[in-house]
Amino acid sequence: MTGQTQSRAVVAQVAGAVVLAFLVMPIFAVVPASLNDASFIKIPPETYSTRWYTQFFDDATWVSALLNSIKVALLATGFSVVLGTSAALGIERLPGTLRSLAVGLVLAPLIVPVIMISISLYYVTRSFGLYGTTIGLALSHSLLCLPFVVLNVGVSLKRLDLNLVRAAEGLGAGPWRVFRTITLPAIFPGLAGGGAFAFVTSFDEVVISIFIAGYGAKTLPVKLWEQIRVEFTPVAAVGSTVILGLTVIVFILARWSAAASNRPASGRDT
Repeated sequence: MTGQTQSRAVVAQVAGAVVLAFLVMPIFAVVPASLNDASFIKIPPETYSTRWYTQFFDDATWVSALLNSIKVALLATGFSVVLGTSAALGIERLPGTLRSLAVGLVLAPLIVPVIMISISLYYVTRSFGLYGTTIGLALSHSLLCLPFVVLNVGVSLKRLDLNLVRAAEGLGAGPWRVFRTITLPAIFPGLAGGGAFAFVTSFDEVVISIFIAGYGAKTLPVKLWEQIRVEFTPVAAVGSTVILGLTVIVFILARWSAAASNRPASGRDT
């Protein structure tokens, strides 16, 4: 019986790996496409070259769009982590019915079509003078990033032992010290995961960016969209590869940070 269970587990893992590879591998097709020596995209390339990477990084408009994307994503991640963590802590203290309503409200940006959110944000940012600014775009992206932080932190809060919180409070620790020494270490994996999802969501967002960015805060996805509409050359594949590479790096760092936080530390301040 044990042997049959193990065999089924292996078959399930192999089948899952095959399905995952089928879904993921086309995404990585942009990597060889970006190394094409020709002036048009062909997979696999007949000859390989880095000429399009040189053109990408020598073009001030591409570099500016990349830097804007990183800046906006970092700001949106910061906003969503602070607000999302506060919201998750507050939601955890609500009774059952109110908690469900609050979670539904937080998840609403993932349900409402992005195009409708973009139109609404366009009018709001115009009214407050935030249209075409980095701050306005980062705040707009935070609306989509917030649910990921709330969900990840909420899951991490389930592992928090409330007896530790009560013990710290009983020993005279203030709210900030309790949060820093008890709550924060417990929810840090959720913060790392939520922050990674927030960064990638903002960095890859194109619909809201098209409506809000204007000429002052054009991001890399918007630049890619404009380039593809005019001419589909391997330089667009380079931009996609940059986005893909940064996404992988962010998730690796988030995974490493979460794993490091779970290691026992000697001499931790309590």
